[in-house]
Amino acid sequence: MKVRERMRTCLALLGILMLLVAVPACSSNKAKPLVPLALEAGVPPRAIALNEQGTQAYQGREYEEAKKYFAQTVDVAPQSGPAHYNYALALNKLGETEAARKQFLEAANLAPGDKIIWDSPVLSPFGNPETEEKKVPAPQNPNRRSVGGR
Repeated sequence: MKVRERMRTCLALLGILMLLVAVPACSSNKAKPLVPLALEAGVPPRAIALNEQGTQAYQGREYEEAKKYFAQTVDVAPQSGPAHYNYALALNKLGETEAARKQFLEAANLAPGDKIIWDSPVLSPFGNPETEEKKVPAPQNPNRRSVGGR
């Protein structure tokens, strides 16, 4: 009898331990809020200042203001992936999805190893930048009949 009781106790403890490990692991998969990124080293100081102003406006939910600062940041640092990403975030918040799409793809192209940009949930609806330019239109066949025989 004592062996069975010990076995039950061990199984119960094992179950509790598994729950303690599994629950925090599952809750850590929550979507993180999207925030503007800091610019990489080597960009002009003016770009960094504009990016900080844009970030403050974005965090204050002043998206038009953020868009203005991030657009200026892109003008000063056009080769910065994070600058394009931040501009895209503001455009996306304002519902300017086509302009945002272009900026997200440009950000990904300029920052090929940046996991934050490439894994961003806002980038995924806009496609994979690696295949974006490789799309080839389907050949048209004039001899093929359309639906209904016309």
